[in-house]
Amino acid sequence: MEWFLANIDFIAGLTGQHLIQSVVPLVLAVVLAVPLAQLARLNRTVGAVILTLSSILYTIPSLAMFVFLPLLLGTSIISPVNVIVALTIYAVALLVRSTLDALESIDDGVRQAAVAMGFTPVRRFLTVDFPLSIPVLFAGLRVISVTNISLVSVGALIGVSSLGTLFTDGLFRSFPTEIAVGILITLVLALVMDLVLVALERLVTPWRRQAPAKGSTPETVAVEAYRVGA
Repeated sequence: MEWFLANIDFIAGLTGQHLIQSVVPLVLAVVLAVPLAQLARLNRTVGAVILTLSSILYTIPSLAMFVFLPLLLGTSIISPVNVIVALTIYAVALLVRSTLDALESIDDGVRQAAVAMGFTPVRRFLTVDFPLSIPVLFAGLRVISVTNISLVSVGALIGVSSLGTLFTDGLFRSFPTEIAVGILITLVLALVMDLVLVALERLVTPWRRQAPAKGSTPETVAVEAYRVGA
């Protein structure tokens, strides 16, 4: 505890860097994975290529990815950009498949109802397909958030500052207290991220908290809610 209090500013700085390197890939993954999943749903040939490529990319070891990306991006090997790009690739690889499954699980009757109400393909995707896929999307994001928080620490092996720095420094100095603090804060960070994502999911899916009318389904409730709010 004495060491923690004496170095709290240093630890807070590492925690902030760790959080940035974890959260930015999550946001970028959503921006990239959602249109890729929609493209894969609309074109089976392209979809097979996307899913195969994402599976291959996810098998690349994280440390190898962190070392290779500076050569490709022209960045310094200790730049946090390398970690962010690598984790974005991994996150997209995981999220594309789960988002595709979510989009394909939507009942065709829901889409037909949206078309009957005059929705264009773009509007239908934005106000029906995508909203109904959000629960599965967030389930994937929760898994990815924990994975990212863990993988960020690997960057410390090549000199990228994060909570992983506490692991490498503690190991180098044979100081288990520093390692224990790093592990504890990483666990707390993962828990907080998960709770934030749960709260955010509830915020963006208000229809799931509404009592459905007799004979209705969550899908029809969502369509009606977005039709009124559109």
